[in-house]
Amino acid sequence: MTPYRVGIIGTGRPLRTEGATGYGMSHRHAEGYKRSPDAQIVALADIVIENARAFQELHGGERLYTDYREMLAQENLDIVSVCTWPHLHAQMVIAACEAGVKAVHCEKPMAPTYGEALAMVRAAEEHGVQLSFNHQRRFGAPFRKAKELLKAGAIGELVRLEAYCGNMYDWGTHWFDMLFYYNDETPVEWVLAQIDPREGRKIFGVYVEGQGISYFRYQNGVYGLLVTGAKSSLEAANRLIGTEGVIEVGHSPEVPLRVWGKGQSEWDNIPLEEGLHGGDYVALAILDVIAALKEGREPELAARKALQTTELIFATYESSRRRGRVELPLTIEDSPLRSMLEDEATGGVYAGLDIE
Repeated sequence: MTPYRVGIIGTGRPLRTEGATGYGMSHRHAEGYKRSPDAQIVALADIVIENARAFQELHGGERLYTDYREMLAQENLDIVSVCTWPHLHAQMVIAACEAGVKAVHCEKPMAPTYGEALAMVRAAEEHGVQLSFNHQRRFGAPFRKAKELLKAGAIGELVRLEAYCGNMYDWGTHWFDMLFYYNDETPVEWVLAQIDPREGRKIFGVYVEGQGISYFRYQNGVYGLLVTGAKSSLEAANRLIGTEGVIEVGHSPEVPLRVWGKGQSEWDNIPLEEGLHGGDYVALAILDVIAALKEGREPELAARKALQTTELIFATYESSRRRGRVELPLTIEDSPLRSMLEDEATGGVYAGLDIE
């Protein structure tokens, strides 16, 4: 078959150079495309042409653009990767869908508001576009082995899922997604949560809380818990609690996975060559995007899965705003955290914070 024509929006500054931000995700996308015989990078778009040229020297790409809309209009692309900050995702994903591409793979988190996340999913559905978001840890060895142990009955019936990380939005999007992964994408019924904005900060242009807790219940009766902030810890990145044991993912850098199952008298450390942040996970995600398009199936990182995670993030914020439990599906479209920060009448811990 003729390789899919790939365009990348947002090459970013050259890796490990002055002013470079983030983790160079566009480069990791490119490595995935380069590993597939069914894809070819043909065009790059970045508002700084020198960035695109530096990227081109490493990964190829025949034509360069400073306007992504011009690239979409000129290049007859099949697949587009969106590797920009979250506030740009919606406009770029929607434009790609309207331009007639077959697939869009976008970086996470989905968007700064729930309404923008919904709009991207609607646009993809209306135009028949395969849309996915880069929750690449679904391809990680510790997470896949944890689910394998769970399904094999190593800890009995699943009762509760727990996770700990720095914030609900930028990092929490990964852990909420992983909890859905362990629980077979079972929808959440309700969320009861609280966040505190003090000691928060902006990550890729979006303000995140300094500390928070999200407690929720899935439709199958399993409970979930995500705790965030530097002053909090569950001593594991993810924890799966069953009727007859516990699985911990990310207990420490030296112990990425361990299990205390039925009949055991101590923890059993599971040997793995990969940790929580395997450099190959993004490339594997890209290869799955390509394979799904070729085979006519849903990709592992399908937009519907990302949307349920995003709903949980904003439901957590909404519960804090309401000071009460939130039933799902979520009916708001803003970011409750941002709205509280911008509302001078909110007062309390939200008063006087510098979020600019």
